[in-house]
Order: sequence, then C-alpha cells, then structure tokens
Amino acid sequence: MVAPDLSIGDRIRHYRQARHRRQDVIAGLVGITPDYLSQIERGLKVPALPVLHAIARELGVPTAALLAERADTPTAPSDTTAPAITQALMGYGPFRSTPVHPPHVLRERVESAWRTWQTSPNRFTEAAGVLPELIADVEHATRAHRTSNDRAAHRDTLRVAADLYFLLRSYLRRTGRLDLSLMAADRAIRAAEDADDPLRIAAASWNLGHSLLATQELEGAEEVAVRATQQLHPYDAASKPNHAAMAGALQLVAVVAAARRRDWWAARERLSKKAQPVALRVGEGNVMWTVFGPTNVKLHEVSIELEAGESGEALRAADAIDTSGLPSLERTFTFILEIARCYDLRREDAAVLLHLLELEKMAPEDLVRAPLAGEMVRGLIRRSRARHARQAEALAERMKVL
Repeated sequence: MVAPDLSIGDRIRHYRQARHRRQDVIAGLVGITPDYLSQIERGLKVPALPVLHAIARELGVPTAALLAERADTPTAPSDTTAPAITQALMGYGPFRSTPVHPPHVLRERVESAWRTWQTSPNRFTEAAGVLPELIADVEHATRAHRTSNDRAAHRDTLRVAADLYFLLRSYLRRTGRLDLSLMAADRAIRAAEDADDPLRIAAASWNLGHSLLATQELEGAEEVAVRATQQLHPYDAASKPNHAAMAGALQLVAVVAAARRRDWWAARERLSKKAQPVALRVGEGNVMWTVFGPTNVKLHEVSIELEAGESGEALRAADAIDTSGLPSLERTFTFILEIARCYDLRREDAAVLLHLLELEKMAPEDLVRAPLAGEMVRGLIRRSRARHARQAEALAERMKVL
C-alpha cells in the first residue's frame, strides 16, 4: 500500500517501478508519448481521467489506487446467453417417468456438440439449438441412474455429464454469464469426482481455472491449476500420455494467471520449463478438448508478450506459428485477435482492419462477442484515414458496437 499523501505522479511511478515496467512501454500501451508520461510522473502535468484510467489498467491497479484507497467495481460483461440454456440449467427438464437415454447415445450427442463448438463459425447459434435438450436429457439420466443398480451405467453417465459441463463452462463464459460459468465448472467437478475419474477431475479443475481467470480471481486460478497438476504428478508421458497432456494444459492456466498479474518472468519461466517440455513429449492433441500441444504453448508465448506490451516480440513469435492443424477454431480466432491487437498497439491501422475482417469471415459470432475487437474497431474509427475509417464504421455496424 502506498502512502496516502503521494501525488498522482508519484503513485504512477511507484506502481510502474514496483512492476518493473518501462516508461516507453506503458506510454505506448496507453497511447501517449514517453515524455508526456514522464511529465505526469514528475508532477508537471495532470492526466485527463481517460488517460489515468488507461495507465491504471496497464499497471494492473484500480484507477482509484492512483487517487485513493478504494477500488472501483468492474463492469459486468454483456449477457448473450440463450434463455433456453439458462432455463435448462435451472432444472426445467423432462418428467421422471420419461425414458432415459443410454450413456453411449448421450456421449455421441455431447461429442457432436463439442465438435460443433470447436469448429463451427456459427457455434453460438448451433449451441443454442442443441444444448437445452441435451442438458435436460443428461440431467434426467444422471438422476435416474442415481438410484439404479447398474453402477457401470451410472458412472458412464456421470462422465458424460462432466464433459457436457466442460462445454457449458466455455459457452457461458463467452456469452457473458460468468456466474453460470462458475456453476457449470462446479457441476463438472462434482460429476467427475462422483465418477472417480482422475483425468476428468483434472479437466474439471482446468475448466474451473478458466472460470476464475474470467472473473479475475488470478491467485485462485493458479492455485487450482497447480494443485490439480500435483495430483497428476505420478503419471508420466510414457505410461499415461493423456494425464501428462492434461497436466501440461493445467500449467498453461497458471501461465495465464501469472501473465495477467503482470509477472512476466514467472509466466515465461513456467511456460518454458513446465509446459513446453510436456508438450514436446506428448505432441499435438486435444485431450478433454484442451487443445494442448506444442502449438498451443507457442500461442501462449505470444499472449505473454502481448500482455507485457512487447508487441514487436509478440509479432516475431507469431510469425513462426502455423495454426492450420489446430482442432479448435476458437483458439485460432483468439490468436488472430491477439495479432490484431499487436498491430493496434503499433497504430498500424491497415493491418488491424485486415485481421478484424479476417476474423469476421472466420467466426462472425465470436467477433461480435469479443470486447477487445469492439474496442479496436472504435479506435480505428477515431484515428484512421478516411478510407479505413469508413471500412471500420461498416464493420462496427455489422458488429453492433456503435
């Protein structure tokens, strides 16, 4: 905690130096000159509120921390969740007398839903069409088998339920219902534990970690990931390659948590010493739909450098990555969005627009739900030359961000 009588400039310098951030990097991320930031820190200039807010965001502190001791409340993301999915999660299912689908039928439906979620450019619309009935049927089967003498069927149904809630956690996070995303993650853990399935228990922890990342519970996310990794420690890549891959995916959760805490070196070290060796041993894969492998590790390297404001280094790392073999369209989408952000930080407007238009063609429903994309489009409209600004305005209209 800083002294209460420090000026705004002194507070900014205190937090910047405590986080080992350079003036030119912070200034570039905020959109001001290093000289202007230097004048702010020396008390020669008083920043406007938008500039102060941007500085606070890049320093990883509440804006209020640069003025007072009380933190601001973050804005909740917009909700685009299909109402029928919310109703299904709340228990609007079939009557108890309805026949129960066998586990293998439910598994085929869940795996089909997962393939759609990872590959379809219109995955939100398609998910809204299949998930409500699937949730109801899986929940109905789980309840029915709870009092059944068929223990094998009960366990298989619990596995299916865990896999379904992994998917729901991802869907709900992307549609802005972080509360329901946490609920889905919790249900996945309960189903995996009741099934006594070590791999799915680890995958449930991975999902919970991502839900905690989305709510900015960074320490909690890292703790969950590290603990789950330790529980998988007895398994090695030779005897249990899927367990090893799952442990590697959990390491990436901890990497993201460290990067978002702005502990760049811890993130880089965990990536190179913990996640990368596992990825090289197990190769490319999609265990429990985590898309873990060498390519995903490289994508996280780009993410770290972008979070650190090193856009040039992030672009150099991105040039060496081929995402054509990834099984997840979402992961490729996120990668291209981060490239667009790198160019945005460098004010290379043509490149930003080019990548945003590529994302619109690739996954228009994802683009509409990406706050960062909306922020970049509005920035293009404000600062670009007339031709690029007109294209950005048309894109903003299609994204409904104006």
